[in-house]
Amino acid sequence: MPAPRPRRISDFLPKLQNVAQTSNFFVKFALPSGSLRRYMRQRGINDRFIAEDIGLLCHDAVLPGSAMATMNTAGDYQGLIERFAHTRNYTEISLEFYVDNEYKSLKFLEHWMEFITGASPSDPSSDSYHYKLEYPETYKSNDTRIVKFEKNHSQFLEYRFVGLFPMSLSSTKVGYTNSQVLKATATFSFDRYICGESSSLARDLGISFNKKGPVSDFTTRRQTGYDLQTTLSNVYRESAFNVLNSGPYRKASGKVIATAVTNAAGKVLGSGTNIS
Repeated sequence: MPAPRPRRISDFLPKLQNVAQTSNFFVKFALPSGSLRRYMRQRGINDRFIAEDIGLLCHDAVLPGSAMATMNTAGDYQGLIERFAHTRNYTEISLEFYVDNEYKSLKFLEHWMEFITGASPSDPSSDSYHYKLEYPETYKSNDTRIVKFEKNHSQFLEYRFVGLFPMSLSSTKVGYTNSQVLKATATFSFDRYICGESSSLARDLGISFNKKGPVSDFTTRRQTGYDLQTTLSNVYRESAFNVLNSGPYRKASGKVIATAVTNAAGKVLGSGTNIS
């Protein structure tokens, strides 16, 4: 390796200026369909709140991490101890939420954990109140995602969690001091996560799981109009949620990709004979 040479600030300044910011992220929850969603609706937590509002109320999130569990082997080579990986361990993540004035975000966490314990009977004040835990497939979320993006909406990184559920809910402090925004913090456990987009559109474009595709990733997004709005809209659709104003998709240049709206006869709306 040659000795280091003096370099101008302009040589490395662009690298230091193009760094990711912590304040641009999006969290989207998707609960398994069936008894858990019905249980939430009975408590006043509808599907729209779960699909949109709870993610926007997430004030503080973390990108997941993992660690390799290893074992040591001695004796294969004289005087040498080798280390090999045998298991990948995933750490829990902690999310902090703003509590709205209807306390829905706090109810969302409370009743999710309440459902997991299978509380029976329905009256918690009953003397025969006891717990009978639900099966994992009824309460684990396989499609909760955290999307970290930049201001241009064309550069982002997606994390999808498999087997996620709330493991603990921290105590929330209230007091008669100066009023502040009430926040609730919960710790979530998950079986594993997927780094990179896993939607069907990303697979078709050849850029799923952070693949580069036929050309560079950023160039592919600009040419196809595939940006953050496309990703989030696709996330909602694949999670069986139908949200209004999820399109049209926009290119990085700001131009809208849209087609003419036609009626049942195939004619463009606004054309034809005016009726006087």
